[in-house]
Amino acid sequence: MTFSDATEIRDAVRSRKAKATEIVSSLIARARAANAKLNAFHEILEEDAMRQAAAVDASIAAGRDPGPMAGVPVAVKDNIATREGHTTCSSRMLENYRSPFDATCVERLRAAGAVVMGKTNLDEFAMGSSSEHCAWGPVRNPWDPARVPGGSSGGSASAAAAAICGVALGSDTGGSIRQPASLCGCVGFKPTYGRVSRYGLVAFGSSLDQVGPLARTVRDAALTYAVMSGADPRDSTSAQRPVEDPLQDLERPIEGLRIGVPTQYMSEANDPRVNALIQAALDRLRGAGASIVPVELPLTDVGISTYYVIAPAEASANLARFDGIRYGHRAAARAGQSLDDLYAESRAQGFGPEVQRRIMLGTYVLSAGYYDAYYGRALKVRRLIKAEFDRAFERCDVIAGPASPTPAFRPGELSDPLQMYLCDVYTVNTNIAGIPGISVPVGFVEDDGARLPVGLHLQAPAMADARLLRAARMVESLHASACVAATI
Repeated sequence: MTFSDATEIRDAVRSRKAKATEIVSSLIARARAANAKLNAFHEILEEDAMRQAAAVDASIAAGRDPGPMAGVPVAVKDNIATREGHTTCSSRMLENYRSPFDATCVERLRAAGAVVMGKTNLDEFAMGSSSEHCAWGPVRNPWDPARVPGGSSGGSASAAAAAICGVALGSDTGGSIRQPASLCGCVGFKPTYGRVSRYGLVAFGSSLDQVGPLARTVRDAALTYAVMSGADPRDSTSAQRPVEDPLQDLERPIEGLRIGVPTQYMSEANDPRVNALIQAALDRLRGAGASIVPVELPLTDVGISTYYVIAPAEASANLARFDGIRYGHRAAARAGQSLDDLYAESRAQGFGPEVQRRIMLGTYVLSAGYYDAYYGRALKVRRLIKAEFDRAFERCDVIAGPASPTPAFRPGELSDPLQMYLCDVYTVNTNIAGIPGISVPVGFVEDDGARLPVGLHLQAPAMADARLLRAARMVESLHASACVAATI
């Protein structure tokens, strides 16, 4: 039993053309088979998923409304809390941790009839751009398992692109939804900061983190966002403004859409094949009635250095709670070992090298004598970046460019951490400014016999999520041949 997207699954279940239990069972079997190659899932929660699916079928049989996502199997990034299974953040530090509650986004999906089918692998504590930094082994790209899927939401992107889940949840601190969506050829949407509750998301950079969907289509992403979004009294950073229905006008093209294209985004440092596909996508949009408006975002290159001050500083504070004693991991005390030594040993065993690197960097920029020189200055630059976007949006409705400067690369190819950090050069400023962004597939490049997808990255002003999704749907409608599932 095969369905191409989550909306088809929902419609089939609600119309009684198929039972949720049949769909979930079939998809779990496919996921188990594909996971041997992809390592997208850390856990597949078959027993719990089948119980949830049976409840959906029972609701329909009783004549009750099963919800707008009835029977849709959802893969959840393993830094988002769920009652079932573990919440490990792909770290040995949390390998035995079980959450006693659901994150708000998961809670709302369940209430809408969705079925949590498993937890996906990620770069440890969401720190990475390749999903190589995972305690349970690297994740693979479904278009070419010899390549990385991007990160940190690589497991969710890989699962969504391979169509082994209905939709997947990721988290995005500096591009961790949109960059892997581009490398895996699926849709990845980061909503405006505060639109989706962060309650139950294990914090990395609290002022940057945002939960969002990875999906096969823009409609599926919009549907998932519509269910998850809205104010949450348990999250003081959630926006109190009403949420505009993103599905209401999704299929209606935006007349006279003005697309801003920063000169800084079409850099010669990008893979020329990526630039060619992005330019071809813009040409198609122009042919469909959109206007292309040159804009300037001169602080684009400054975003990486700003991000790698703010995010590690916040991570240093947020990860201080993981001392190896209270959450999941347990270090065995030896005779005569002090509590301080036990803490130090436990943390060294629990955190991987990339997490340790960022904690050390964050602690340094927050330390006495360096706070004003680094962290304080980064906050000032953050305001300048936000103001720069505000000026650009006075001339255009959305801003477009590559989601990633390159297609998917091989594991170990970017061994220098600074090279890896540059993978997010076009996505980090979206988080710094708190605006929404989305990656939509627009084509493929051929590389050593592999067919590798490329995504167009769109950004919109804060709270203009519905507009952004409409623009993304326009892009998708012009590039239907790029929106296909990887064959495993």
